[in-house]
Amino acid sequence: MTTADRALASALFVGADLKYMIDFRAPLIAAQTARGRPVTILAAPTPGFDERIVERLGARFISWPLRRTALNPIADLSALAGLWRVLRRERPSLVFAHAIKPVIYAMVLARLAGVRTRVAMIPGLGYAFGRDGGLKARLVSAAARSAYALATRCASLVIFQNTDDRDVLLANGALSSRTATAVVDGSGVDMERFPQAPLPDGPIVFLMVARLIRDKGVHDFVAAARRVRAAAPEARFVLIGAPDANPNAVTTAELETWRREGVVEVRGQVADPRQAFADCHVFVLPSYYREGVPRTNLEALATGRAVITCDTPGCRETVRDGVNGLLVPPRDPVVLAEAMLELAHDPARVRAMGRAGRLLCAERFELGTVTRATLCAMDHAEMSQGRTHA
Repeated sequence: MTTADRALASALFVGADLKYMIDFRAPLIAAQTARGRPVTILAAPTPGFDERIVERLGARFISWPLRRTALNPIADLSALAGLWRVLRRERPSLVFAHAIKPVIYAMVLARLAGVRTRVAMIPGLGYAFGRDGGLKARLVSAAARSAYALATRCASLVIFQNTDDRDVLLANGALSSRTATAVVDGSGVDMERFPQAPLPDGPIVFLMVARLIRDKGVHDFVAAARRVRAAAPEARFVLIGAPDANPNAVTTAELETWRREGVVEVRGQVADPRQAFADCHVFVLPSYYREGVPRTNLEALATGRAVITCDTPGCRETVRDGVNGLLVPPRDPVVLAEAMLELAHDPARVRAMGRAGRLLCAERFELGTVTRATLCAMDHAEMSQGRTHA
C-alpha cells in the first residue's frame, strides 16, 4: 500500500466509550486524519463529554449502544447489530479496536465484513485475568480466554503495552504464535501538559489516583496508610478516584468509613489531576489489576515524582527499582507501608527518584514517541495486508 492509497482509505476506531477513546487515542486519531484519511469513531457516548473534540481531531463520531461491563453477546445484540451496520455502510479498510469488548466484537465482525486490516489494541488484560480463586472468577477467565482466542485469530495485528500480557495469552492458547504482534510503551504521556514540578514544602504527601476497584490496591493503600501514620504522624495520604461499575469496586460505605476515620483524605474524582501530582511527594499505585502501562504512573513520572508500585505486569514497566521508585509485592500492605516509610525518612532520595523518573519518562513514555511507534506498527500491518491482497 502506497502513502497515497493509505490517505484515501477510511479507518474505523472502535472503543468502549467516547471519552476513554479520546483520552487515550486522540494523538493516534489525529495522526491518521493528518494524512487525509477519513476517520470515524464508534463508541458509547459519555454523558457530559464535549463531542466537538472529535471534530477538532478531523474525525466524526457515531454513537454505539455498548455496555462496558459484562462480557455477554446476548445482552449486547443491539451493539453487535449496530457495529455490523456501520461496517457494511462505511466499508473501512482499517478497523482499530481498543479495550476488551470492542476488540472481541470488532475483530470478529470486521473479518466477516471483509475489512482488510484489523488492529486490536489490548491495554492490559484487566479484571478477567487479574483475580484468583472462586468459581465465578474461573468462569470469567475461561470465557475471556475463549473470546480473546477468537478475536486474535481474526486480527491482522495485536498491539500490547507490555510483554507479560502477550506471553500470558500465548501460554493460555488465547493468542496464536502465527498472529502478528507489537509491543508499545503504554499510551504515552504529554510531558508538556505534565511538566516537572518542584516538590512542595511541608510533611510528606502520598498520593493515589485510580479507579476505585479492589484490584487497583485501594484497600492496601488505606491499610498501609494506617501503619505509616502510626510511625510518622505528620504524613498525609490522598486518594483520588470515583466509584466504578466493575463488580470488584470499592463500595460507597467503605469510602464513607475511610472519610470518618480521617487517615486517608478521600477526595473523589477530579477533572484535572495535575495539581494533585504537583502537591504530592510520592505517588503510590499498589495495583495487581492486569494493567497495560498505568497512565497515572506515567503522569507521576512526568511531574517528577518518586513512584511506589507493584511488581506486576504493566506497573513494573514504569519503575527501575531503587532508581526512580520502589517495587513492592502485590497484596502486601505491610511491605507497602515499609516502602512508604523508607521514603518518608529520606527526602533527598525522594527528590533524586523524582528526577530519575522524569528522565525515564522522556526516554520511554513520551506521547509523541509512543504514538509514532503505534502508527508504525499499524502501517506495517496495512502494508502486509496490502501484499496479501495484491
